[in-house]
Amino acid sequence: MASHHDQVEPTYEDLRTEHQNHEKRLEELNKKAWLTPAEEMEAKHLKKLKLRLKDQMESLRRTAS
Repeated sequence: MASHHDQVEPTYEDLRTEHQNHEKRLEELNKKAWLTPAEEMEAKHLKKLKLRLKDQMESLRRTAS
């Protein structure tokens, strides 16, 4: 039985890839003339996720150096 301590930490590259994917989706949303309420919520959520990923990437960078 695996515990939460056995989970593999994401690598910097994993975080960067996920960040880029969120950025691409935000660019798609930004190209639209208008957003539905669901798309507006998605855009806000993606922005928060990107910030969290950036924080995690910075944290990894600090601990690696």
